[in-house]
Amino acid sequence: MRVGVVTDAQPFPEAHRPALKLWIDFGPELGTKRSSAQITAHYAARALIGRRVIAVVNFAPKQIGPFVSEVLVLGAYDERGEVVLLNVDQAVSPGSKIG
Repeated sequence: MRVGVVTDAQPFPEAHRPALKLWIDFGPELGTKRSSAQITAHYAARALIGRRVIAVVNFAPKQIGPFVSEVLVLGAYDERGEVVLLNVDQAVSPGSKIG
């Protein structure tokens, strides 16, 4: 698991369930990776840009319609079953390992 910074976020209308396409910078070692995230209940695409997120970076890429998701962004489910993103409360470098 690593910390990344969302550099771009766009609606993903082709997804079966409402989702966003994310581009996440994990620093020079891992570079920018893509993720499809079903987080539209709590997050607008534009508001995610610059946000630090935590993601699993060593899963195999997964084809989701016309988009390849390379990492799994982590969150917790709220009382309605909607995802609330995990994050760090201090600024750490993109690519920082979770310990």
